[in-house]
Amino acid sequence: MLVLFETAAGYAIFKVFDEARLQEVDSLYKEFETPEKANKIVKLKHFEKFQDTTEALAAATALTEGKIGKSLKKVLKKVVAKDAHEQLAISDAKLGGVIKEKMDLSCVHNSTVAELMRCIRSQMENLITGLPPKEISAMSLGLAHSLSRYKLKFSPDKVDTMIVQAISLLDDLDKELNNYIMRCREWYGWHFPELGKVVTDNLVYCKAVRKIGDRTNVAGSDLSEILPEEIEAEVKLAAEISMGTEVSEQDIGNIRHLCDQVIDITEYRTQLYDYLKNRMTAIAPNLTVMVGELVGARLISHAGSLLNLAKHPASTVQILGAEKALFRALKTRKDTPKYGLIYHASLVGQTSAKNKGKISRMLAAKAALAIRYDALGEDTNAEMGVENRAKLEIRLRHLEEKGIRRISGTGKAMAKADKYQHKSEVRIYDPSGDSTIPSTSKKRKFEEVEEAEEPVTPAVKSKKAKKQTLQEVVEEEEEVAAEQTPKKKKKKKDKKEEEPEVEDVAVTESTEKKKKKKKKIKEEVDE
Repeated sequence: MLVLFETAAGYAIFKVFDEARLQEVDSLYKEFETPEKANKIVKLKHFEKFQDTTEALAAATALTEGKIGKSLKKVLKKVVAKDAHEQLAISDAKLGGVIKEKMDLSCVHNSTVAELMRCIRSQMENLITGLPPKEISAMSLGLAHSLSRYKLKFSPDKVDTMIVQAISLLDDLDKELNNYIMRCREWYGWHFPELGKVVTDNLVYCKAVRKIGDRTNVAGSDLSEILPEEIEAEVKLAAEISMGTEVSEQDIGNIRHLCDQVIDITEYRTQLYDYLKNRMTAIAPNLTVMVGELVGARLISHAGSLLNLAKHPASTVQILGAEKALFRALKTRKDTPKYGLIYHASLVGQTSAKNKGKISRMLAAKAALAIRYDALGEDTNAEMGVENRAKLEIRLRHLEEKGIRRISGTGKAMAKADKYQHKSEVRIYDPSGDSTIPSTSKKRKFEEVEEAEEPVTPAVKSKKAKKQTLQEVVEEEEEVAAEQTPKKKKKKKDKKEEEPEVEDVAVTESTEKKKKKKKKIKEEVDE
């Protein structure tokens, strides 16, 4: 058996003498305790030294990627091909597959080989002759530095740092442009204030100011390249009747220089935006399709990197950028925010205020999937993002149509489902048809009973009978009044003292009514 051993100084091929001892994996380290014991088991057959650090770096990167470098291929052809019938022990199974495919050599990788590699590394300085320990340590340090620098330089995970820097610079440029344009309008407004009202676009305004200079030059200057004919005529008319103050040539020179700065920064901003768009399409195509370049770049910038953003759940992606509002809501026990940076996505922007929360939640869920696919997937196409966006647009259309139906009143009728009621076909016998007697209501029966109980009085009576009855009624009322007066007095004592006047009035009214009744009765008796 041959052993391929990789070092920072070069490739070493060892010949194994006693393969039977390798079977005892747990006690194999005892055979490598001393250099003498180690030489009895393995012996160096060939050592291919690297010429410089560049060659060592190329070989190391090829090994990490599972490829065969030039130096390794040279060693395998020179040494191993002669003993093609023997097996080659290697430390990496992926590399073994490549060697077997290209060089047609049988490779072995198992726990025994891994333990053997560990034992050889412990006695490497004694087994590999011609390499002093200082040289090996120096080459190891140099290769480690070169390899880490190479990985940092070409790591796909580090490319998103360019997106973070680009979006931060884009935001800074927007702030600076706003400040510069505001200053330019205010400064030139002292000389030609009417131009700011006629020309609303900031870039066109700066180009017009740079071309015009002093407002007296408007009549002779050609602004057709910058402005349409109608606006150019308005500017020339406004220049003739302008109310602005006179300024010197030096002032105009400084204003023109500021306009040049604004135009240059605007051009650089458009260039930077195109660069950011291309980088986002290359690194996160699915996220770009879902939320757009700017929103996607801001999400990556806020999380720190695309990989960090992929670790966030959909609920965190939804409110990313609204942390201050979230913690304030939690502290005051109010409603938490429904969206953060994702609010600026086109899908959320085109929805009605009522459905913004629903769409932002659904968009965050699909965007989280797109981010993970972009960060951890091997494919770089945007098919998944296009598919999910189409689903969201269909869902958005359904939500909007649902709202319209509700307003019109037809939606409720369409959406409302009738309650299921099981109607049995078994008919129950109705006993109401048995009797032939007409049924009367209880109220009617009750009235008939009352009429039957009332005594029938004769309609015509004599005068004497009338007088007697009237006298009896008067006597009865006097007796009732005599009985009620002491009772009323007792009740008055029990009542509160706050309402004495009201009670007196009520008593006087009742006595007056009784007197009137007595007078009427006496008059009838006299008649």
